[in-house]
Amino acid sequence: MGALDGRVAIITGAGRGLGREHALLFASEGAKVVVNDLGGNIDGTGDDRAPAQLVVDEIKELGGEAVANVDNVADWEGGQRLINTAVETFGELHVLVNNAGILRDRVIVNMTEEEWDAVIHVHLKGHFVPTRWAAAYWREQSKAGKEVKAAIINTSSTSGLLGNPGQANYGAAKAGIAAFTIIAAQELTRYGVRSNCIAPAARTRLTEATPGLSEMVKEPDEEGAFDVWAPGNVSPLVAWLAKEDCPVNGKTFFTQGGTVRLFQPWTMTDQIERNERWTVADLDTEMKGILG
Repeated sequence: MGALDGRVAIITGAGRGLGREHALLFASEGAKVVVNDLGGNIDGTGDDRAPAQLVVDEIKELGGEAVANVDNVADWEGGQRLINTAVETFGELHVLVNNAGILRDRVIVNMTEEEWDAVIHVHLKGHFVPTRWAAAYWREQSKAGKEVKAAIINTSSTSGLLGNPGQANYGAAKAGIAAFTIIAAQELTRYGVRSNCIAPAARTRLTEATPGLSEMVKEPDEEGAFDVWAPGNVSPLVAWLAKEDCPVNGKTFFTQGGTVRLFQPWTMTDQIERNERWTVADLDTEMKGILG
């Protein structure tokens, strides 16, 4: 028996890279998979139906069940069609893996409005739209008296949670996704839906195009050495978070190779306090106490 037997999952951006690895593992663990991919370039331009269908064909050749979907995840009607694809093809939906993304790297002083908008659109809105339609579906299931055990797995990045120069648009979107994950967990748990997030480090078209990473993500030269950058290393955590009985909700995990680490969200630490309004002069002195 597989860990995901009977589960129906949508995986966005599943034509290549991390998404493809997720789709293949999910299918091998018994899930029925909707392979979503617009088939665009890493900057979001273009479209190609082939990548999604090739993954579907690969899954079927291995004895699994899958269907392709090429809707744009940031398009309102497209997001609804994506959810409908799962329900109409397989009868239900249990898991949504939001993975699709693009890059338009540029330092802030050179970044154009279009470069900012395109990345925010695909990543942040591209997480919200499928989630919104999936959440509406699960809410209706819950209201109809059905026990819902659904899972959302979002994809953030250390570029947003820790920062990375040259990726203000991408990092802002990815930090937003981590916040979105927490709020979704708070709102949707009443309907039986869990929401979690990963911040993966792996070799993909995006990381190979990221300044400073292209050399790091190469396959190891030594034969038989563990490839810590292999994208397939990330997928088991995603599958675990997708399990019906997974107990985790509202968390973000870093994952690379054989490492999984829990992120601590923004939290308040040291403080200064008085029973009257601060003056700028007093803050000059007292702020040293919390800044070290």
